[in-house]
Amino acid sequence: MSLQLRLFGGNSDAGKLTASNDGNHAIDKSKVLAQTDAAVITPTNPGNFGSIRTVPILPEPRYFDREEADRLKELAKEKTDGARQSKRAYKALTKIEVADKVVHKEHRKYEGAVAENELGKKRADAGLAKKLHGLRPGYARLGLGIDKAENDARTRIDAIRAKLTAGMS
Repeated sequence: MSLQLRLFGGNSDAGKLTASNDGNHAIDKSKVLAQTDAAVITPTNPGNFGSIRTVPILPEPRYFDREEADRLKELAKEKTDGARQSKRAYKALTKIEVADKVVHKEHRKYEGAVAENELGKKRADAGLAKKLHGLRPGYARLGLGIDKAENDARTRIDAIRAKLTAGMS
C-alpha cells in the first residue's frame, strides 16, 4: 500500500460512475403520462359517447290522446327544469375542474422548485466536499509537522534522560 493510500485512505471504486453520480434518472414516462383518474377522457380513453334519451324515438307518425299529451307536457316541464339545473351543475363541475387544474399546476410548479433547489443544495454540498478534499494535503502537512515536532521533542527528552542517567551513575 502506498504512503498516499495510508495517509489519505483509498477507494478502489474512485472515478467509477454510479447511479448517484452518472446523471441517471428514475422518471417513468408511463407514470408521468398516466391519467389522473381511470374515467378521465383522453385520446386513449375516449369515453363511451353515451347520450340521454328520456322518451323513445317514434318510428312513424301517430296520434296522441289528451291524457298522453298532458303527461308528455308535464314530463317536458320536468325535463326542461332538469336541463336548466343540469346546466348549472355542469357549469359548477367545470369550475371545479378548472380549480383542480390550477391547484395541480401550482403543485407541480412547487415540486419543480423543490427539485431545482434540491439540485442547488446538492451542488453546494458537492462544492464543499471538493473544497474539503482540496484541504486534505494541507492537513496532512500539518499532521506530519506535528509528528516531526513530537519526534524531535522525544529525541531531546531522551537525550536529557541519557545525560541525567549517565551523571547519576
